[in-house]
Amino acid sequence: MTEAAELPPAPEQARDVFGDRFADAVRYAELLAEAGVQRGLIGPREVPRLWERHILNCAVLSEVVPEGVTVCDVGSGAGLPGIPLALVRDDLRITLLEPLLRRTNFLTEVVELLGLDHVTVVRGRAEEVMGTLPPVHVVTARAVAPLDRLATWGIPLLRPYGEMLALKGDTAEEELKSAATALAKLGAVGTSVLHVGEGVVEPLSTVVRVEVGESPGGVRFAAKRAKAARTGRVRRRR
Repeated sequence: MTEAAELPPAPEQARDVFGDRFADAVRYAELLAEAGVQRGLIGPREVPRLWERHILNCAVLSEVVPEGVTVCDVGSGAGLPGIPLALVRDDLRITLLEPLLRRTNFLTEVVELLGLDHVTVVRGRAEEVMGTLPPVHVVTARAVAPLDRLATWGIPLLRPYGEMLALKGDTAEEELKSAATALAKLGAVGTSVLHVGEGVVEPLSTVVRVEVGESPGGVRFAAKRAKAARTGRVRRRR
């Protein structure tokens, strides 16, 4: 039997990033290294690099998230980037959206243990919850799918003039170029590649930002959203 990898101590940068929530960030890292590995949410080889590659890499996304907005973390998995973001930013209202039961169970446990009152866990797929979840200002995602496919799930969940922030790797520019036509059809009005985490992570975290106009998801999703809104009004009257 292979011996479990040991979680290294939190780097000094983590104290600066998480501030008063540093102890909670350490507890989250421990949960990922223990229950996360046992339940197959994190590979055992990732444990030695949990801080730099996963937790801090996600926490620095906070640098480009506006103040006081609503966020939906699509395909949240083990809570990355949603939980590190929540630990850094208690001004946000965050929904962790994940279709698999074993993952939502883990997320619910983490949210309760860490007292993240501004975080809600929802089980479901992005394409299934549109109309039941209120549209959000920001959609986040990490390692979910190629950008063109991710956009078809994430952009329709946005409010008009919202934005999708996707943590990507070295292929970010290439993915953005390949997805240009699909993004335009989904109502994107601006795209950019950002690098965040100066002085915290090396290499810097790469974020693809997709800004939408007044019709997130394009014409097809505008009609679907309007139908969902009408259905919701009828239910409320009852």
